[in-house]
Amino acid sequence: MRHSHPGGGHTGGGIVGYPLDSLYEEVAFIAYHFHWPLDDILNLEHGDRQRFMDEISAINRQMNEGGDAGSPSSSGGIPLQYWPG
Repeated sequence: MRHSHPGGGHTGGGIVGYPLDSLYEEVAFIAYHFHWPLDDILNLEHGDRQRFMDEISAINRQMNEGGDAGSPSSSGGIPLQYWPG
């Protein structure tokens, strides 16, 4: 939808789309780590995908740092002892 301004200009309307490259990155990251089907990942809200990415990253940091699996990560991720796997 276009709106006219008193000065004669127009502005675009509608919803700004989420960058496709970012969506592919999020989907690939979650699919790689959780092995979830594409439709399940695409059906998540953007904020939920971001949260899962944060949790995966926290788990990876814990594993790479060799930290205590019972202590929560600095990002508040789920301690490894509570993570199914």
